[in-house]
This record gives sequence, C-alpha cells and structure tokens, in this order.
Amino acid sequence: MPRTTENPLDGQQDEGARGGKLAGRVALVAGATRGAGRGIAVELGAAGATVYVTGRSTRQRRSEYDRPETIEDTADLVTEAGGHGIAVPTDHLDPAAVRALVDRIAEDQGADARLDVLVNDVWGGENLFEWESPVWEHDLDNGLRLLRLAVETHAITSHHALPLLLRHPGGLVVEMTDGTADYNRANYRSSFFYDLAKSSVLRMGFALGHELGPRGATAVALTPGWLRSEMMLEHFGVREENWRDALERVPHFAISETPRFVGRAVTALASDPDVARWNGESLSSGGLAQVYGFTDLDGSRPDAWRYLVEVQDTGKPADASGYR
Repeated sequence: MPRTTENPLDGQQDEGARGGKLAGRVALVAGATRGAGRGIAVELGAAGATVYVTGRSTRQRRSEYDRPETIEDTADLVTEAGGHGIAVPTDHLDPAAVRALVDRIAEDQGADARLDVLVNDVWGGENLFEWESPVWEHDLDNGLRLLRLAVETHAITSHHALPLLLRHPGGLVVEMTDGTADYNRANYRSSFFYDLAKSSVLRMGFALGHELGPRGATAVALTPGWLRSEMMLEHFGVREENWRDALERVPHFAISETPRFVGRAVTALASDPDVARWNGESLSSGGLAQVYGFTDLDGSRPDAWRYLVEVQDTGKPADASGYR
C-alpha cells in the first residue's frame, strides 16, 4: 500500500486518548461479542463514537459457542474507552430482528438520525468447519450453516442498515473477512466452506463499493492478521499477558496481533476525510498501519499477510524481524 496520509489518530495510541475524532458519529458493529468485533467497537469508542454492538451472547443467554464473552461486556468496554456503548441482542440471520435493530438506532438518534459506520463482522463458524476436509467429506449441515452465518448475515444487515447510512454523505461500510483478495485468490483456505465464506465477503466489499460509491459512501473489505482473540489465546493455553509463551509450540505466532490493532485500522478509515480512495478495495490491518501510522497495543506494526507470503508460506524459519 504505497499511499500515505496524515495519521487521523494524531499519533495518539493511549486508550481513551484519540481526541474525540469520531465524537458525534454513530457506528454499528454487527458481531461484536468477542475477537475482532470487540476490538473494533472499543477503538471506535476510544475515538468518541456511539457504538451499537450486537450478537447473540448476552448475560442472560449464550449462543451455541457457550463462551463467557457478552455484548453487554463489549458495550461497557466501549463506554470505558470514552465512547457510548449500546448492546442490542440481535440474530443477524433474522431479517425482522435486524430491521428492528436499525429502527432502534434511527429512533434513538431522533430527527437527524444517522449511521456513519457499519462493520459487518458476523462470523460464528469456528465450530462448524473441518480443517482439510474436502466438500464431500465435510458435514453438509455444518458447512451450509457456516455459509449462512458468514455470508447471509452480512447481506441481511446491509439490506436493512444501508438506507440509514446513506442519509448522510461520507458513510463507511467495513466487511470483515480473513485474508486479502490477493492472498485468497492464490491460496486454498483449508476448507471448501471456509474458503467460499471468506472469499464471498471479500467480494461483498467490492460489490458494495460499486453500489455505495456513486451515492457518497465507501465500502471496503478488511482482514486482521493472526488474531490473538479470546478463543485463540485459550486454544494455545496462554493469556494476552504471556502470549509469547506459545511461540515454543507455534513459532509463527510471533506475527500475531491484538483485536485492537484491526480496531485502530477501522478507526483510521472512519476518521479519514479521504476514505473514498479505498472504495471497493481489499485491505489489511498491517497494510493500513503502514499508511496511517497507528500501532498495536505494544507499539509494533505487525504485517501478517506480507509475513505469510514471504516467510511462513515459503518454509523459512519463524522470524518476525522487519514484519512488526
């Protein structure tokens, strides 16, 4: 990404110290219970935005993931960071529920209702896809459920939310996926259903760019790198505080990043008055960090997708030097 710009975050990386760049702006992060969605919601809040966070895991009821993270916890983190977090339990496979969510946002905002940022981060497929299983051996019900969760939810949410986003010029839609368009075009992503889901979301960013661009809004597809999500840390038996302990078993984990890193990527895009230059493109957290100058919580700039191509996929020994 050769383009450069002034850092819209003014170089401030401390929590809650964004200077209110997004004060008065309204965002919806669909799928904000944990992982990238939570990191994005918190960083938008740190920039002063009002952030509606949705998901199916609440303090009263867990989704089939049966994990402890909840959307109420995410909303609290948004508010603690300096924004206004609002949790709205929503099943994004239910068009009526999504329509009610958007109506709620419009009603809350009053006569001049607005939605400035829509982040489509609904996923929910970790327990459904089978690594390296060909389509004829993969459980069909799980595969089709994965596609519904990863693709249909995004389409339903965009259908209902975009009329509100288009009421004011300058809106931003971020389609969250795994892998850049270049990487996914050249590499099989471990499962027919996983590959199809993530490539479909990339195409959504491209297609929405064509539909939104002439109407004064911007759409992009965005991928984090190797994410140190709650589930990933648990899988490796570490916490954020000691994540490097996992490197003995998984050396390439050295290129990993926190969910807040991709959150800062979204905040940089939402704060950029020239964000339309990215319309329809496939972007990564590491690539955008080189353009906007933001860092991860530890002050580094991990560039995972360049690392995968130049180091991991070529069979070189793990060494993140020069990549973070």
